Amino acid sequence: MRIFTIGYEATTMAEFIAALQKAGVERVIDVRAVPLSRRPGFSKNVLAASLKEAGIDYVLLKNLGTPKPGRDAAKKGDVATLERVYETQLGLPEAQAEAAQMRALAAEKPSALVCFERNPEHCHRTLLLAAEGEGAEIVDLFP
Repeated sequence: MRIFTIGYEATTMAEFIAALQKAGVERVIDVRAVPLSRRPGFSKNVLAASLKEAGIDYVLLKNLGTPKPGRDAAKKGDVATLERVYETQLGLPEAQAEAAQMRALAAEKPSALVCFERNPEHCHRTLLLAAEGEGAEIVDLFP
């Protein structure tokens, strides 16, 4: 199984959709705890509508997002705190249920995990897949 990841930081909706289409992504799995964005077009409802228009499914799994203390740590570059907070989040029953759903969705059709951070090394997407993506080939669309 292959799972794509993509961050929309410093990109336009057109570039974002073009990268998904070029990779053959058929479903976006939004892993933001708060699916809102100051970047035009990337809040949940507008994003879902734009993806639908492009023929790409949208699913929100907000329990796979980073809680506020983890987001705050990430903004400060405090990776150790981000990792600790996110590990606790992934241990929650609701996160485990959504992790299983994520794996099933990704096995069903080409899927990309989406979050804000463009660089996957600075995003919880990498932590999520390290913990829950066993055996998956991970392809970062904006490395």
